[in-house]
Amino acid sequence: MARLSRENKASRPAPARTRRIARTAADRPAPKRRAGDAPYHHGDLHEALLKAAEQVLERDGLPGLTLRAVAREAGVSHAAPTHHFGDLTGLLSELAAIGFRQFGMAMAAANASAATPGEKGMASAKAYVAYAQEHPGMYGLMFRSERLDYSRPSLHESSEASFAGLARGVGASRHEQISSESLSLEQAAAIASAWSLVHGFTMLLLDGRLSKILNLSPEGTTPELLLTAMLRLTASRPPRP
Repeated sequence: MARLSRENKASRPAPARTRRIARTAADRPAPKRRAGDAPYHHGDLHEALLKAAEQVLERDGLPGLTLRAVAREAGVSHAAPTHHFGDLTGLLSELAAIGFRQFGMAMAAANASAATPGEKGMASAKAYVAYAQEHPGMYGLMFRSERLDYSRPSLHESSEASFAGLARGVGASRHEQISSESLSLEQAAAIASAWSLVHGFTMLLLDGRLSKILNLSPEGTTPELLLTAMLRLTASRPPRP
């Protein structure tokens, strides 16, 4: 009889107070995730980390771009960047690949918007400088070869595509098609000359070294006007015998 009483007691429903406590706990919202915690679900974490890295780079510069800084920016565990990129060189290389793709698309769009070969070259050069002004951190990273691993396919392909775009622009200005496999000495000199001029101008501009020249120039002279005058001066030079 006692055994039956115990079984009946065990089968009775839980008191109302116990049910209320259980229901309240179930309805309670989940605790918010803190910045250092591993995410429950982050979607495409690889892309999120790269976006966070670009934000850190443009805000804090290359010295401030560390794996931990990127993890904090993305709101994920400190181990996440290492898991996706291996080390800082891997992260920087994948980030630079994005920069080269953006850079190439900006110059291609500028080139397509112009009509004559001369105008195409001018538009591409201006797009080159404009990209660097808008993304100084990314631009600086793209040309820091000692921090990058060009054996990574994404960086190798994007940087090669960017160079091919430069070669096409120079070829158009010379009214010839430049091969991606080999260059004549004159073609190599033309590409190096155009690249040196625009890249050198860009670096001087970003470093603030053109301020004196601009201040001494006629009123209203902007960096773009100065670059245009330089390109016209170069284009007007007679070819060497």
